[in-house]
Amino acid sequence: MTTTNPKEDFAVVIPAFNEGATIRDLVERTLLYVRHVIVVDDGSSDNTVDALDGLDITLLRHARNEGKAASLWDGMQVARTHARLGIITLDGDGQHRPEDIPRLIDRFRTAENAIVIGSRLHEKENIPRARYNANQFANFWISWAAGYRIIDSQSGFRIYPIDLLEHLKINHQKSSCFVFESEILIEAARLGIRSVPVKIPAIYAVHARASHFRPVLDIALITRMITWKLLSRGLYLKGLIQSLHDKQ
Repeated sequence: MTTTNPKEDFAVVIPAFNEGATIRDLVERTLLYVRHVIVVDDGSSDNTVDALDGLDITLLRHARNEGKAASLWDGMQVARTHARLGIITLDGDGQHRPEDIPRLIDRFRTAENAIVIGSRLHEKENIPRARYNANQFANFWISWAAGYRIIDSQSGFRIYPIDLLEHLKINHQKSSCFVFESEILIEAARLGIRSVPVKIPAIYAVHARASHFRPVLDIALITRMITWKLLSRGLYLKGLIQSLHDKQ
């Protein structure tokens, strides 16, 4: 009989760019749930690297800032050598609680070959209005291109099936940045892998650093990517209809 162990079955990837104020506490809490944690320092100019001193993790370093897509991709390649079932991603700014990892893992185990997403938009009152509106706008278009309703397409707190990465060819250069996490949902859907949501708190600390996500520019880049996806499938009206009628 094959045994499972959450600490060994999953590996965590945390992209970090100038997260010195939050990264150590976040990683220490994450290590309580998962044995293998990979932090990708994306050319930070603060004390992000020093803050991780002495922790039993894998630290990857970019000599210069290469963007979140490259950080996730590089971390995922290392995570594949450690995880047996899935790769967990969460942001380094404290917006995601490691304490919710077991809940996402439980959902991952009951779902059939799905991406699990920590979904925050049910707490509308706790989310800055511009961010909430931008997320909902992205949800509509990404759901259309994926062919099913996606509740929170912009959450970086996810679990990916380990085998999914073997079949994906997605641009992860700096120009992709936040486009990567949207495109992976669309490409996964084309492979028959959908996402399922797990409700998590929407955490936007008063004294948190400014978000690296640029609502106008990054949503514009995401929309451009989606436009090409839709045009390549003749606008994929079937996907639009399915996304509007999906009861996820």
